[in-house]
Amino acid sequence: MHPQTNLEAMPSTPSSHPTGQPAPGRHKTKTIVLFGETGAGKSSLVNLMAGKEVAYTSPDMQRCTLQWKEYTIDFDDGSYKVFDTIGLEEPQLGIKEYLESVENAYKLVKELDQQGGIDLLLFCVRAGRVTATLQSNYRLFHEFLCEKKVPIVLAITNLEREHRMEDWWERNRATFAKYDIQVAGHACITAANRLDGRHKDLYEESRITIRNLVKNFTADGQKKAWMGGDNLFVSLMRKLKGLLTVGSHVRRKDLVPHLTRRCGISQDVAKELANMIKQA
Repeated sequence: MHPQTNLEAMPSTPSSHPTGQPAPGRHKTKTIVLFGETGAGKSSLVNLMAGKEVAYTSPDMQRCTLQWKEYTIDFDDGSYKVFDTIGLEEPQLGIKEYLESVENAYKLVKELDQQGGIDLLLFCVRAGRVTATLQSNYRLFHEFLCEKKVPIVLAITNLEREHRMEDWWERNRATFAKYDIQVAGHACITAANRLDGRHKDLYEESRITIRNLVKNFTADGQKKAWMGGDNLFVSLMRKLKGLLTVGSHVRRKDLVPHLTRRCGISQDVAKELANMIKQA
């Protein structure tokens, strides 16, 4: 994976005014944060939206460094910056790696917020069993990092074997509701571009579907006001740290049930996180 982008060091372009607003006659570049487990097809999804190979795809699903990748994609008279985050798999990741991944996700969201905010959260899910890890990733980005103020949509991949791709959502939407994964919209697609015949047609259909989803939910007025200030994740960490101050009756082990229930993480990670909060 490429080195982490320093957003604050990015030079301004001639298409922008000093205020950061787009020049007259040009639409503002929309910012999308793409997240999901490793192997969900995030890189293939980027290529599908772009209409060409811009992201490297790896069939062995080996993890990259714990950072993110940035892609600029243009289609239908719109420009989009897509930030592809590292997959968060816990407990597959070690505790240290998982917490570093969470920290990197927070840094990305914070920097993007300072640069004008995030227009869309794109949650990439491989068709299959809905798991607690999916719920954990959803809550981390949508609830804790973005305070439920950024539209979030689902892209469900690996559906080329379905007779009608939308059928998968009809069969599984109740399961997402059970895990309290609530999204503004969804796209049932295939991002596999090396198939022939009917599958090739489904791939082109999927490109239209995902582009329409992105356009609809990055339209002006979709995002709620979210400018500056501490976000919910930081507030939560500060509150938890306050409970752990010297003389407090609340002990670190008392935080573990809260963290496991609310964040959907394992007890080991919750204990380590509680330790980090106390040391902060």
